Amino acid sequence: MLNNWKLLVRSCWFLVWTFLWLAVLRVVGQQQQQHATLPSNSAGSSIQLAGDIILGGLFPVHVKGEKTPCGSAVYNRGIQRLEAMLFAVDQINREGKLLPGIRLGVNVVDTCSRDTYALNRSLDAASFQCRDGSTPRDRRPPSQQTKGLGPVFGVVGGSYSSVSIQVANLLRLFRIPQISPASTAKVLSDKSRFEFFARTVPPDDYQAITLVDLVERFNWTYVSTVASEGSYGESGIEVFHREAGARNICIALAERVSSTADERVFDNIIRNLYKKPFARAVVLFTRADDARGLLAAAKRLSITSHFIWVASDGWGRQHKLVEGLEDVAEGALTVDLESKSVPGFDDYMLSLTPSNNQRNPWYGDYWQEVHGCLLPHNLQQQQQQHHHHPQSTSAHDDHPPVGGNVPVCPAGLRLTHLGYEQDSKIQFVVDAVYAFAHAISALQRDVCAAAHNASTPTGRRPVYGACPQLLNYDGGDFYTKYLLNVSFLDPAGSEVKFDARGDGLARYTIMNYRRLPNGANNGYDYKEVGKWFNELELDPADVIWTREQSAVPSSVCSQPCGIGQVKITQQGDTCCWSCDRCDPWEYVENEFKCADCGPGRWPYDDKRGCFDLEMQYMRWDSLLAIVPICVSCCGILLTVTVISIFVRHSETPIVKASGRELSFVLLGGILLCYFNTFTLLAKPMVVTCAIQRLCVGTGFSIVYGALFTKTNRISRIFDSASRSAKRPSFISPKSQMVITSCIISFQMLGTVLWMWMEPPGIRAAYPQRDQTILKCRMEDSSFLLSQVFNVLLIAVCTVYAVKTRKIPENFNESKFIGFTMYTTCIIWLAFLPIYFGTANTNEIQITTMCLTISLSATVALVCLYVPKVYIIVFHPDKNVRKLTMTATYRKAPTRQGTATSSPPANNSNHKSPNHHSVSLQMIVTLFSQHRLCTKVTPKSLLRYISFPCVISE
Repeated sequence: MLNNWKLLVRSCWFLVWTFLWLAVLRVVGQQQQQHATLPSNSAGSSIQLAGDIILGGLFPVHVKGEKTPCGSAVYNRGIQRLEAMLFAVDQINREGKLLPGIRLGVNVVDTCSRDTYALNRSLDAASFQCRDGSTPRDRRPPSQQTKGLGPVFGVVGGSYSSVSIQVANLLRLFRIPQISPASTAKVLSDKSRFEFFARTVPPDDYQAITLVDLVERFNWTYVSTVASEGSYGESGIEVFHREAGARNICIALAERVSSTADERVFDNIIRNLYKKPFARAVVLFTRADDARGLLAAAKRLSITSHFIWVASDGWGRQHKLVEGLEDVAEGALTVDLESKSVPGFDDYMLSLTPSNNQRNPWYGDYWQEVHGCLLPHNLQQQQQQHHHHPQSTSAHDDHPPVGGNVPVCPAGLRLTHLGYEQDSKIQFVVDAVYAFAHAISALQRDVCAAAHNASTPTGRRPVYGACPQLLNYDGGDFYTKYLLNVSFLDPAGSEVKFDARGDGLARYTIMNYRRLPNGANNGYDYKEVGKWFNELELDPADVIWTREQSAVPSSVCSQPCGIGQVKITQQGDTCCWSCDRCDPWEYVENEFKCADCGPGRWPYDDKRGCFDLEMQYMRWDSLLAIVPICVSCCGILLTVTVISIFVRHSETPIVKASGRELSFVLLGGILLCYFNTFTLLAKPMVVTCAIQRLCVGTGFSIVYGALFTKTNRISRIFDSASRSAKRPSFISPKSQMVITSCIISFQMLGTVLWMWMEPPGIRAAYPQRDQTILKCRMEDSSFLLSQVFNVLLIAVCTVYAVKTRKIPENFNESKFIGFTMYTTCIIWLAFLPIYFGTANTNEIQITTMCLTISLSATVALVCLYVPKVYIIVFHPDKNVRKLTMTATYRKAPTRQGTATSSPPANNSNHKSPNHHSVSLQMIVTLFSQHRLCTKVTPKSLLRYISFPCVISE
C-alpha cells in the first residue's frame, strides 16, 4: 500500500512539472510566432478531418527556422508522408470492410523538425487531460464534441527520433499509443520509458550493424564518423562505435553536429575530417539537413572527391539532399529501409493541385516550391508583408520577399514524374495507419460484438460501428492487447508486425549514388547494390565510385602487412601499426604475434602454418658419399688382392718371416675398416647404428692390436737379450694370437657395455633450424670416448716404434710399423678438429669419418704390405731362404792391414758397428733355446732376425 502511495505522489509531481514545462513552451512559441513572418499558410495550422475515431499525425512539413521555430522551406518528404496518411485513411474509409460502421478522422500538425515545437503542437492535438492523475477524459469543449471529432485512439509520427521521444513522453501521460514510421533511435525500444510507443521501422541497432557490415565488406579499418545531435544520431553512432570496436575497426575522428550548426560549424567539421587523410570513409548518422550541410561545406572547401560517404537512412535515397552537390556525393553508399512503392499513391499525388487539395493548408507552399512559382492568392499577401515590413529583407530572414522575377503559377500546372519520386518512408506511414485500423477492427469485434449480435437479425452481416465500449476503451490495454499483436499484409504486399518492444522488421537496402547514362538529376541517381536482412548481401564489384576512382578506395591507417609480417601497435591502437618480419623459422600465429614452428618444422610459404621437415641423411648418390665409397672400394680391392697373394704364397719365406697368422689378422682388420664406410653411410636404423658402434671400434682394435703385439714382441726380445740369455715368454705365434684376441675382446666388451648403457637407436638432430637430420642416437663425444682404447693402442704402438727404431737394418718391419704409426697419428690429429668443426654439417662429418678410417687402413696396408707384395710379385727370385739370410749389417771401420770381419777380443769397451749393445752370442743362445730355429750362428742371425723364427724346418 505504501509503495502505491509513493508511486501516486511521483506521478503527480511528474504531471505538475510536465504541464509547467509545456506552458513555458507555449508562451515562448507564441512570442516567436508573433515576431515571425509566416507564409500565407502558417506552419501553425493543422489538418482536422471529422471521424468516429481520430488518429493524430506529426510530420515535418517545414524545415527548422534560424530565428523562428519553423522556416519557410517545405520538406518534400514531409508533405508526401502527410498525404500518405490521408491517402491511407481515405482508402480505409472508402472500402469500409476493415472498420464497418466506423469512420476514421485525423488531426495532423507540423513539427517543423523541432522536438520542443512538436511537443507544444502535440499538446494542442491531444484530446484528453488527466483529471485525477489516472483516468483521462475528453477535454474538448462541448462545441467541438458535436462536430464529429471522436476520441484520439493513436498518433502517427513523428519522423525524427528526438521528436518522437518528446511526444512519447507526453502521450504516455494520456495512455495514447503512438506509431512512428521513421524514428529509429534505440532508446525508443525501452518499454520502461516509452510503454505505448511502436514503430513500423526497426531500431538503429540494426542499421548501425548494417553500416559496420558495409565498412567491413570493403576492408575499411580506419574511418571517421559524424552524428547529429539528438537521440537518433547519438544512439545510432554509439552502437556503430561499439560494433566497430568489436571488429577491430578504428574510429579516426568522431564529430557531432549540433542542432544549431551553421556553415562555419560544417566547414570546421570538414577541415577536421580532412586532417585524417587515411580515414577516407566517413560514416554519417545524421539527419538529412545535416548531411546536406556537410556536402555543401566539402564543396565550399573544394574537397569534392576525397571522402567516401557511408550514410544512414537519414540520407537514404533523397534527391533534394544532393541537389547541386552531385559531384561531392558521387560514389556514396547509403542505407535505407527496404520499402516498396505503395500502389495508387503516385497517381494520387500526381492528381493533387492546390485547388482540389484544400484540406492540406501546406500544399500550396509545397506547390510553389516544387514549381518555383507563386500562387495568385499568395502574391498580394507577400506584397503586403513586404510593404508593412520593409526591413525584413535581410539575408537572415526566413521568408525573403518575392520580387517581380518569380512567375505566377499557371492554372493548368501539374506534378509530373520528372519532379516527383515516391519517398521511401511512404510505405511505413501507410503501414502505421493500417496497423491502427487492424487493431481497432480486432477491438471492435471483441467489445462491440455482444451488443450488436443481440440487435442484428440472423442472416445479416453485423455492423458494429463505434460502440461506447470501444470509444471508452483504455489506450494502454489497446496498445498491449491489440496493437502489438497485429499481423497483416499491407497494400504493397509486405508483412507488417511488431515484436514485444514494438519494433518493426529489420530490412535494409544498400544504395549507391552514381553517375548514370539516363540519370534524371544532372546525370546522377541512386542504384540499389545490396540488401541486409540479418546479414549483408553485396558484391563490391557492383559499386561504382567516382570517375577518378575505379578500384575500391582504401580507408586504412596502415597498409596490410606482407607475408610473414606481424603488426606492431601502440597500446590501445589497433589500426595504426608498423610491420615486423617474423624469423625464417616462425609462422604468423595471428596478426600480432609470430610463433616458433618448433624443432623439425618449417613454415609454409604463406607463413600461415608449419609442416614437418623431411628427414635428411646421407644419400648414396651424393658426391660426399661417392668419394668415400670409391676410396673404400679401392681399399677393399687392394686388401683382397694382398690377402690372395699371401694365401697363395703362404709357404714362402717372406710370408713366413712377416708372421703369417698376425698378417692375416691385420689384413682382416684393414678389410673391416674399409667396410665401415658402408655402415657409416647407410640410413640410420637401429641395426645399422649397432653395427657402426661395434665395427668401427673392432676394426681399429684388430689393426692396432696386431701391430701392438708385433712391436711389443720385437721390443721384448731385444730388451731381454740385453739383460740375459733367457727366452722371453709369449713370443710364439700362438701366444701372439691369444694376446691379439684379448685386445680385440677387450674393445668388443667395452662396446657391448656401451650399447647396454645407451641402447642403439635413431634420433632427429637439428644443427640448423631448417634442417632435420636422421642420426644414430649417440653423442659425438660418446663415440670418440668409445675409441679411447684404440687411441691408447696407437700411442703404445708409436712408443714401441720409437724404441725399436735403432735395431739392425734387417729388422726393417719395425721401421715400417713406426712409419705407419707416425702417419696414423697425424691423420687422427687432423681428423679431430675437422670432425668437431663440422658438427653442424652431417654429411661432411660422415664423409670425414669415412675417409679418416679408410686412410688409416690404407696407410697400414701400404706401409706394411706393399714392400712384401712387391718382392713376391715382381722379384720372386729374392723370396728364398738364401737371400733372406744375406748379411746386411754394417762392418766396423778397418785399421791398416787388419780385417774387420771380427772385432778385437781384448777391447771390452768396443761396440758393434751398428752401436747396438746386445751381444750377438746372447741372441744366438736365446734363439737356440727357443728351439724354433736351427743352424743359428752369429753370422746368420742378423740375416733373418728381422723375420723372427721363419726358419722352422
